[in-house]
Amino acid sequence: MSHALVTGAGGFVGRHLVARLRADGWSVTALTRDRVDLTDPAAATAAVRAADPDVVFSLAAARDRRDAAARAATTAVNTSAWLVDALGPRCRAVVRLGSSTEYAASADPLTEDHPLSTASFFGATKAAGSLLLLAAAAERRVRATVLRAFQVYGPGDHPGRFVPVVLAAARTGDRVPLTAPGMRRDWVWVGDVVDACVRAARADDLAPGTVLNLGTGVQTANEELVALAGRATGRRIAVDVGAHPGRDWDTGHWVADPTRARELLDWKATVDLADGLRRTWRAA
Repeated sequence: MSHALVTGAGGFVGRHLVARLRADGWSVTALTRDRVDLTDPAAATAAVRAADPDVVFSLAAARDRRDAAARAATTAVNTSAWLVDALGPRCRAVVRLGSSTEYAASADPLTEDHPLSTASFFGATKAAGSLLLLAAAAERRVRATVLRAFQVYGPGDHPGRFVPVVLAAARTGDRVPLTAPGMRRDWVWVGDVVDACVRAARADDLAPGTVLNLGTGVQTANEELVALAGRATGRRIAVDVGAHPGRDWDTGHWVADPTRARELLDWKATVDLADGLRRTWRAA
């Protein structure tokens, strides 16, 4: 039986991953913010060494940037520069859940060799963490994989995120503040992302340093998602177009080229957005 360490186990994707691993028979050490402070390298290193995992799933992420101290803490969590040196000899793989915000904007589907971005603080810290992990793992000869997920959604997401806000409005009748028309994202079901994490951990033939995109290859405008949610719920969802300023990485083109994940992991997104919205609605 494999033993996994999951950082960010209390987060949206982390909770789903822990449940999947345990259902598959893994033993799991689930690290949450309540258990260990990942901004403290000594405490984080001690937690990793105590767990002595076969596989690490590095999912911890922070977004706070309100002041210098918050930006420093976010950088520490998102880079986790201490991680590889904390690993014991039995660890055979590290799977890092990256982010599509690591990429610079493009009007074309994003491939894994696309230039990285400095436009978003969160994306820049995530990109730095991915590069640091791959460099350190290469020196230590640990197989490391970075999975750059596009817009993940599904049951149990943070209530302030777009899909939960839209579905909550379907129940309450509240109006949804919407971005300007045409802001698009590639929405990928949380269960598909978790499946890719597990596949990457098991793929001992995957070359060290592999980076893979996790997306559907289909982009959907925010107003189109609201229309899909209305059909999924059977409710009218009112919107205020232009009332939301958007995120610093919002763009009219944001879609994955998931070819490499299909070729190397035999992975593809199995749940389309309409079905995923129905499942999320029913699970609430």
